[in-house]
Amino acid sequence: MNGGFNIAEYMSGGIENIINNIIKASLKNPRETAFMVKYMLASKEAKKKRDAFQENGQDVPSFLISSITSTCNLFCKGCYARANKACGEGLELNQMSAQRWGEIFEEAKELGIPFILLAGGEPLMRREVVEKAAKVKEIMFPIFTNGTMLDEAYISLLDKNRNLVPILSIEGDRNQTDDRRGQGTYDTLMKVMDSLKKKGILYGASVTVTTENINTVTSKEFFDKLYEKGCRAMVFVEYVPVTEATKNIAPTDKERDILEAKQAKLREMYEDAIFLSFPGDEKYTGGCLAAGRGFFHINTNGGAEPCPFSPFSDMNLKNCTLLEALKSPLFQKLKEYEILSGEHSGGCVLFEKEDEVKKLL
Repeated sequence: MNGGFNIAEYMSGGIENIINNIIKASLKNPRETAFMVKYMLASKEAKKKRDAFQENGQDVPSFLISSITSTCNLFCKGCYARANKACGEGLELNQMSAQRWGEIFEEAKELGIPFILLAGGEPLMRREVVEKAAKVKEIMFPIFTNGTMLDEAYISLLDKNRNLVPILSIEGDRNQTDDRRGQGTYDTLMKVMDSLKKKGILYGASVTVTTENINTVTSKEFFDKLYEKGCRAMVFVEYVPVTEATKNIAPTDKERDILEAKQAKLREMYEDAIFLSFPGDEKYTGGCLAAGRGFFHINTNGGAEPCPFSPFSDMNLKNCTLLEALKSPLFQKLKEYEILSGEHSGGCVLFEKEDEVKKLL
């Protein structure tokens, strides 16, 4: 356990430290730095807006997670989204329109939300939504993508719109990545990273941490290779078991301690890179950040959910504003009954308390 690290300070009320680190990461890249300086000013204005809402008793989170599509071009082993039917073939009929997503991004800007994570399925399968995001320059959009659709046309879009930041999913070395994501995926990712570096586009990587890959993905050797290819952010996401059969690969306290210690070392070694882990970092913020406390999740059909791993909703963005969704009775009850706060040893609080959440509905 690394007692000297405080996620609240690292994120500095949500954002400023991350922005400073991104500026550090982009100093050798004039176009990226120019965008980031403008974005830093916009994020200060955004914080003023959030503070004003806070004074009136309304939490506005620093970021949203938006699952913009329920389709994906890969069939990864143990995929949580496919297992809980949030992703798969034929589900796109009910998904929210690109027009409405564009409106939500504008509403988020007015509320002072500076980060919106675009997820899926595979978010790049909905280019029209990504293009709506590109227009809202006051918000940074990390795009959690498997990377296989980042062709020349997409790289050109990212090059012109620096508020779109690809976060490429990788599982470790070639064998680990190809075993989970399909043969040839690792080599495709390496080529994509080279293309992004050549254009000077800021990007990161996302790793699903399991008992099987923990030692690989937290090693200096692993990040060194990505760093050389221009990667400047690493997001560690703890694997959430899909079925009883996959519980054995979900991180335990032992793996969380390893992750925490190794992540602290990586932060010291790479001052111009960002390292975050979910949900492990939540323990420093006094509990789970879901349900609008630090973020909430909008599913492909518009449902406002506490978190992607707690897929329950009583408000839908097709029929309400973003501010109304933040006042969701479910979100209020989760806070009122202190399900989100209190002792937190790492791991996903809402996933572990699924039965309690269902009762609140």
